[in-house]
Amino acid sequence: MNPIQWVEQGLVPDIVARAGMRKLIRARLQSPDSVDQERRSENFARFLGELRASPIAVNTADANVQHYEVPAEFFHRHLGPCLKYSCCLYPTGAETLAEAEQQMLALYAERAGLVDGMRIMDVGCGWGSLSLWLAARYPNSEIVGLSNSHGQREFIMGQAAARGLKNLQIITGNIVDFDFPANGIEAGFDRVMSIEMFEHMKNYGLLLGKISRWMRPDAKLFVHIFAHKLLAYHYEVQDENDWMTQYFFLGGTMPSEHLFAHFQDDLKIARQWWVSGSHYEKTSNHWLAGMDAAREQIMPVFEKAYGGKAEAKIWFNRWRMFYMAVAEFFGLDDGNEWGVGHYLFEKR
Repeated sequence: MNPIQWVEQGLVPDIVARAGMRKLIRARLQSPDSVDQERRSENFARFLGELRASPIAVNTADANVQHYEVPAEFFHRHLGPCLKYSCCLYPTGAETLAEAEQQMLALYAERAGLVDGMRIMDVGCGWGSLSLWLAARYPNSEIVGLSNSHGQREFIMGQAAARGLKNLQIITGNIVDFDFPANGIEAGFDRVMSIEMFEHMKNYGLLLGKISRWMRPDAKLFVHIFAHKLLAYHYEVQDENDWMTQYFFLGGTMPSEHLFAHFQDDLKIARQWWVSGSHYEKTSNHWLAGMDAAREQIMPVFEKAYGGKAEAKIWFNRWRMFYMAVAEFFGLDDGNEWGVGHYLFEKR
């Protein structure tokens, strides 16, 4: 077995596994392509060309299976009460996961400039953390969510019914070919919001052009996306060390902080913010702790989903590896390498 397989079998202590992850992460930062400014500039120009030559997204079916068609009960057992499967916010560092979910959701509303009565679209709405929060917070607004998962739509609409929320509709569709009108819903939104969906995209020009057509003339788009401060790259399987890509992020993109400045044909950046990676480090460590605390409940779910005890054990450890790797990526150098970008776009 190679070292990654040892970790998958649960044979390596977390402290050792995390040290190995940090070594691999630093190797990327210390490679000639990262350190040499001329090479980094040339690589970035080539990367931009590849994005512009791509469809809006690739491997969307794989990404859906890797994250969003995993049994819902798994996520319900260890995420926070809002089921927010994205970075949360820890202003003091001592927040619980539930508090950190609420802190980040409130920050979105503030930075997007939301007011009650708006038509708001949540693109890539996950388990509905933002959509449900918006529907409750802004009862006179119409909230429309776009999900790539039938299971997620059923869950969100069930939650809306249980909470008596009448102003929320979830549409199932792939952003690559989805467009309005849909299910009797027309375009014309005051705000479009997207939380950690753009990482699964490629051609941001086509994507932003499509979204711009859904927006009213004075509308704005708010985007939350993780990023590196300098480096932008594809998630590709090149060798055995690319296990995160293979199992969790096939077809994904790691944007750099200023990547979207190169895609402003239809929408322009009105404001952007940087959120320290330390917040994602804390979020992922909370998810990991939740997984470990619920192991007895999660293992039967995995045995059914992955086909037996042996595979369930491997996948439980893979998910633990994933959360540890996220924490190490974003926590590196006190959260000053990888972090989260917030962007507010407006129409040209």
